[in-house]
Amino acid sequence: MIKVEIDYQGKSIQSLKVKGHANSGPFGKDMVCAATTIMLTGAANALEDDAENFDVELEEGYASFTPKGPISEHDKVVLETLILQLKTLEVSPATKGTLTIKERK
Repeated sequence: MIKVEIDYQGKSIQSLKVKGHANSGPFGKDMVCAATTIMLTGAANALEDDAENFDVELEEGYASFTPKGPISEHDKVVLETLILQLKTLEVSPATKGTLTIKERK
């Protein structure tokens, strides 16, 4: 199962971590893992201030986005869009039970 953990301080995202594998298909053909990877990579590529304002890790079975300080409105929208995409994957009937999201506010 893919586990997503999102920590907030007030309305600001303090960290977003994704761990695990969906195990919804054979290695290399797991569509849930592929979709999650695409979402995470797209978000990392869309950040405009990634090197200066974020610690970003993308590895097999693990990803994290940690702002180093205040983030731009653009990057806030990128992270909010990523979270919405992950939530959509979580509740989709076709992928139910392969991804969980825990938000701590």
